[in-house]
Amino acid sequence: MFASSLRSVARRGPLKARTFSSTAATSAAEVKSLGVIGAGQMGLGIALVAAQKAGVPVTLVDNSQASLDKGLKFADKLLEKDVAKQRLTREAADAARALLTPTVKMDDLSSVDFVIEAVPEIPDLKQSIFKALAQIAPKHAILATNTSSIPITKIAAATTSDPTDLQAPSRVISTHFMNPVPVQKGVEIIRGLQTSQETTDTAIAFVERMGKVASVSADSPGFLANRILMPYINEAVICLETGIGGREDIDNIMKNGTNVPMGPLTLADFIGLDTCLAIMNVLHQETGDSKYRPAGLLRRMVDAGWMGKKTGKGFYTY
Repeated sequence: MFASSLRSVARRGPLKARTFSSTAATSAAEVKSLGVIGAGQMGLGIALVAAQKAGVPVTLVDNSQASLDKGLKFADKLLEKDVAKQRLTREAADAARALLTPTVKMDDLSSVDFVIEAVPEIPDLKQSIFKALAQIAPKHAILATNTSSIPITKIAAATTSDPTDLQAPSRVISTHFMNPVPVQKGVEIIRGLQTSQETTDTAIAFVERMGKVASVSADSPGFLANRILMPYINEAVICLETGIGGREDIDNIMKNGTNVPMGPLTLADFIGLDTCLAIMNVLHQETGDSKYRPAGLLRRMVDAGWMGKKTGKGFYTY
């Protein structure tokens, strides 16, 4: 999600306020290799930034060879663009590209130090992946999810069938990158109930190596970014639906009145209206609060297949 205006004044763990940095995180383990599951826009962005900024080899996993090919083609395009604009030397671009290794086999993650899962927001899918990762990844490896709404505690619980085994769940955490990953600096670090301090410190230190700014959130519905962002977008949809303002008026007043780079309806189109609806459903179901009820127009647009920029039609036509 886009959340460039969010900044952390105080990074808070589940129990008390803490301030973290890569120099202060004394229990952080060194990450020498990364695995990324999912070669879509988010997964590819994470893999590319890790290779380019942190300089670590990345094993990019997807169950579709076509998705891998498409993702790597997009990586080549981004690198070429940076070279053309002289933001990156040819040598640096080639070095980053050489660090990306695609595979359709999750077993190829058997020697990485850190794994980031970036697949669609389907709880059963994510839980099945983490159950497999607990067996495949090395015992020291951090197991991170890029989820924007699913409870980390629930995902962590999937890593063990033995309730007395506390080791596997303790290394599960969320590193929620903002979209697009190469541009946005913010990353939410979300701790589950089981997450250890060493896991938290390692995750913060690693995203900082990637040039990101970490903000720590408790494992609460929507975490920080979406708890604030999605109701804002949803209210803009309600304003459109009830005739309080037209789409341009809604977007223009927020751009020109609050200095955000794009209005809420345009932003929803870029995020994906199906994604916005899914997160609002989670907020509504998990909190039981009516203020998170998704706008009727948002539901109908998703039913119509108008998902935003990715389908060519949303609140605007692309």
